[in-house]
Amino acid sequence: MYAVVKTGGKQYMVGQGDLVRVEKLPGSVGDAVVFDQVLLVSKEDDLKVGRPTVDGAQVKGTIVEQGRGKKLIVFKMKRRKGYRRKMGHRQYYTGVRVEAIEA
Repeated sequence: MYAVVKTGGKQYMVGQGDLVRVEKLPGSVGDAVVFDQVLLVSKEDDLKVGRPTVDGAQVKGTIVEQGRGKKLIVFKMKRRKGYRRKMGHRQYYTGVRVEAIEA
């Protein structure tokens, strides 16, 4: 059984027991999270596709970590102009363990 959920402007395919890193969500480690924007749910041979979401479907999970991703280097340059900028960026994320998929 799996589902496709939308959170943080992105879509994630999740199954029961999966650990998923999503865009930062409010809450601390151990808090419950419910994703109600479920776009697709699949049980063995039954496939439900939402328009745009599946009615009554939810994905429940638990926050297992709050953190920051690895550093990315953002470098801008214009040739022959002497323009160079170097910056770093670390994106915040939330690790969620999927407990149940309800459809």
